[in-house]
Amino acid sequence: MKVSSRQTQKSNTRKKIIETAYRIFSEKGFSVPTSIIAKEAGVSHGSIFVHFPTLNDLLTCLLSDFGDNMGASLHMLAEKCDSVESLLNEHLNVLEENEAFYSRLISEKNRLPDEAKSIFAVIQSTVAHHFSSVIDREIEKGTVKKLPIHMLFNTWLGLVHYYLLNKEFFSHSNESVIRRYRTELLSTYLNLIKKESEVL
Repeated sequence: MKVSSRQTQKSNTRKKIIETAYRIFSEKGFSVPTSIIAKEAGVSHGSIFVHFPTLNDLLTCLLSDFGDNMGASLHMLAEKCDSVESLLNEHLNVLEENEAFYSRLISEKNRLPDEAKSIFAVIQSTVAHHFSSVIDREIEKGTVKKLPIHMLFNTWLGLVHYYLLNKEFFSHSNESVIRRYRTELLSTYLNLIKKESEVL
């Protein structure tokens, strides 16, 4: 079926709005008015509402896309690997690639609309699911301490979130805190959860 030039233009406008909103929300937070997003995207204010009737619709679209990308990345890895280190590395890869957006997300999540909060919860559940499947295998092999899996996951997430939420203490403004501390984050966490004979 042939795609009309009007459909192509509509698709391109939608993509431009999403990419611009992602950048602006990352830089300035989620309370930025849609008029600023329209101006930065070079489209009319009305164009945003054609694609996203409310700001909440735009937010949920961005979060869904982000969650889908992270889920797909971790799913492929969790299916084929038995190493928690590989999975955590991939988790950090996705977070580093989206560091500014994700940092805004965890710092402002309580101010997000309910639907966006629900999507965020699904994203974390997806990460937890893949983490659990890999950790389960490592516990069975005897390489990881037999501790409650939810505590192992929450400890990892808490460690990463602490560095992201307090970036000003750990890195320069334009520097990725994950890139700077990746090795330390991984080695410290793995040393905590691995059995003595498996410690790095």
